[in-house]
Amino acid sequence: MVITLPLNFSKAQTTRGAASAAPASFILHEKGKQHHWEGAGALSIKSFYHGQAFYNVGKGCHAVNDDSYLVLNPGQSYSITIDAPKPLESFCIFFAEGLAEEVCRSLVTKSASLLDAPESPRVAPVHFFERTYPHDEVLTPALLHLRAGLPRRQDDRGWLNEQLHFILQRLLQVHQQVSAEAETLPYLRAATREELYRRLHRAKDYITALFNRPVTLDEMAQVACLSPNHFLRTFKQAFAQTPHQFVTQLRLDHARRLLAQTGLSVTEIGAMVGFESLGSFSWLFARRVGMSPENFRRRKMQKTASQER
Repeated sequence: MVITLPLNFSKAQTTRGAASAAPASFILHEKGKQHHWEGAGALSIKSFYHGQAFYNVGKGCHAVNDDSYLVLNPGQSYSITIDAPKPLESFCIFFAEGLAEEVCRSLVTKSASLLDAPESPRVAPVHFFERTYPHDEVLTPALLHLRAGLPRRQDDRGWLNEQLHFILQRLLQVHQQVSAEAETLPYLRAATREELYRRLHRAKDYITALFNRPVTLDEMAQVACLSPNHFLRTFKQAFAQTPHQFVTQLRLDHARRLLAQTGLSVTEIGAMVGFESLGSFSWLFARRVGMSPENFRRRKMQKTASQER
């Protein structure tokens, strides 16, 4: 289901020629198991449910699933690949050109100035951090509200346009929060901090998407466009753990979910999450979790059984 939302452009945008050239905002809400597309798009929020989609953006790779959403800037080239065993649900919002800037201006400009000049001839572009974001208490409730109401109100253009404005307001709030995170990096120039933040998160998303494959330090550093030593040092500064520690934690977290939710053998699970041998998986799991994979599964099953009584 594709819902197209014609929006009113300001005179400022019409002067720049954007109103006639820029497409309207739209929502892509579909279900499917296989899909591939590549090209460039508008400012967008990508979210998926009951499965996982992979986005290749430049040197980066982003996995989007029930735990996260992805933000891409206008004009960014990318490809999306879905190859799932069962249908997953996409819920992706594409915003008309200039809408984010108009919403941003209304939030940061004094009321008196907005009254005197409702439409500014110059609106500073907003450049979001292109990364996956964990579902949160800021943007996610607005996404879920729109997703839940869309089947009943897809013909209510007024309501839909209001929801897009609300979502952009919250996206800008998230942007402000991550900008504050970037400011904590120990570099003097703000531009350096912001660029390094973008590169480190591009590598972090790459590691997260490919956590069950052997990704080397050199490969991670290449994705971040940094030297291996610089990448290693700054990654630990930003995330309080080394890339190897981060990969290991991802693998063990995923192993815990598979042990609790599937009937796969411990050997199968160890191989699926990227461990080279059953021995190394079992030893590391016991060291980090405090019990063997078998005992972890047994306790989870006992806890589930007691809750169902």
